[in-house]
Amino acid sequence: MPHAPTGSGPRRRSVLAAALAPLAAAGCADREHPPAPGPPAGPRDALVMVIRHAEKPYAGDTAEDDEGVEHPGSLSGRGLRRAEELPRLFPPSARSSLPRPAAVFAAGGKAAPERCGQTVAALATVLRTPVRAEFAVGAEPVLARAVLAAPMPALVCWEPAGIPRLVRALGAHRVVGVPAAWPDRYDLVWMFTRRQGLWSFRELPQNLLPGDA
Repeated sequence: MPHAPTGSGPRRRSVLAAALAPLAAAGCADREHPPAPGPPAGPRDALVMVIRHAEKPYAGDTAEDDEGVEHPGSLSGRGLRRAEELPRLFPPSARSSLPRPAAVFAAGGKAAPERCGQTVAALATVLRTPVRAEFAVGAEPVLARAVLAAPMPALVCWEPAGIPRLVRALGAHRVVGVPAAWPDRYDLVWMFTRRQGLWSFRELPQNLLPGDA
């Protein structure tokens, strides 16, 4: 009577079943008790720079739009000079205290003055990036979400009355040193940096025109 080959038959099947039983049990345990999820990802790091528009006409002064037509919502002569010099504030050198913006925002809307767009026009041309001006003053929460979703660093040129609302919408209003209101100055940059979910703040001078503090 022929014999079954060594290692085959019922004995081999029982050995394999015994070896596979722990693996099957582990698989069932994994399905019943899946691994605990890791901690939720926090907000991404961000660097947001905020400036107010350049100088507007004082009482009795005149302003012109981009075509040289007198327009009360445009910058004054000094404001236009500041706008022309603004690219110097963001040189390509890595040693600069202010990095070159990857996204530029300006107050827009049909009822908005042209000053914010005029202020960043020359800079946007140098950077070869469009100015995002689809947000009106008063829509700071929507603006803040768009800024934080944009490529970093981001620059926002805004009306001074709306800047505290923007800072609050960014979640940076409780940072030590952040003023409650924008001062009566045109020559400042507010820089907000978020790392690992925490904001920090610096106020930097522009030093673009004679008379800047």
